Amino acid sequence: MDVGIGLPNALRGVHRAGIVDWAREAEAAGFSSLGTIDRVVYGNYESLIALAAAAAVTERIRLLTDILIAPLRTNTALFAKQAATIDHLSGGRLVLGLAPGGREDDYEVSGVDFHRRGRIFDAQLDELTALWAGEGGVGPAPPSGTRPGLLIGGRSDAAFRRAARYADGWTNGGGPPEQLPEVRARLEDEWAAAGRTGAPRIATLMYFSLGERGDEVARANLGDYYAFLGEYAEMVAAGAAKDEDAVRGYLSACEEAGCDEVICFPASPDPAQVELLARAIA
Repeated sequence: MDVGIGLPNALRGVHRAGIVDWAREAEAAGFSSLGTIDRVVYGNYESLIALAAAAAVTERIRLLTDILIAPLRTNTALFAKQAATIDHLSGGRLVLGLAPGGREDDYEVSGVDFHRRGRIFDAQLDELTALWAGEGGVGPAPPSGTRPGLLIGGRSDAAFRRAARYADGWTNGGGPPEQLPEVRARLEDEWAAAGRTGAPRIATLMYFSLGERGDEVARANLGDYYAFLGEYAEMVAAGAAKDEDAVRGYLSACEEAGCDEVICFPASPDPAQVELLARAIA
């Protein structure tokens, strides 16, 4: 099982070191991917721009949006070009995790109908597929010859159908590893119904906050980011891994559940978290 690490692009206090230095250190430490989390109505760094900066200072590590709220990118041709550019610049390292998202304020400020987001996403996936295949002359051509890597997020029936029709697999927005076998079964059913061969790739995420002030930092930063969820924000913060045993336990459970990759997202923008996580999983 691969283990990736999230960039702190969605955390309060993030700055250049939390993207550029973090990316360099993550690659040197041997992590499989650098992940980003997407949001509009917040003081975070935009995901694709953050990954472009990371791409410029790395050579090997994958670049993963986990997830990007695709329907907010209303100019699909431009979005396809932006993604293809990062993929081309990085030598084919981009993996787009895409989903419709669930925050009404992001849609309101973007001028997009929140209640049509699923239909918009379906049409967008059709258009992206055609554009990356060369229709419309939108380039550059993907290094793979087809498209960037693609995962679909969400737990609805439609999400699994989209993954089977368009993508390389599915990405999980968090939760206990014990849920993954049931999810895998649903995904594999859709995979077979779509006539796909091979096994779908499954990714999931976890939060971590290591060091002496781990709990305090998690409650402050994750509590603020997820404040819109009310009391559930406290559960997210409490569930973050705050010591090496917790990190290893979660990763082991994910591997046992058949996960292909876990992206460990930080609750702190301090680049020292990269070394602390690497030490935990060594």
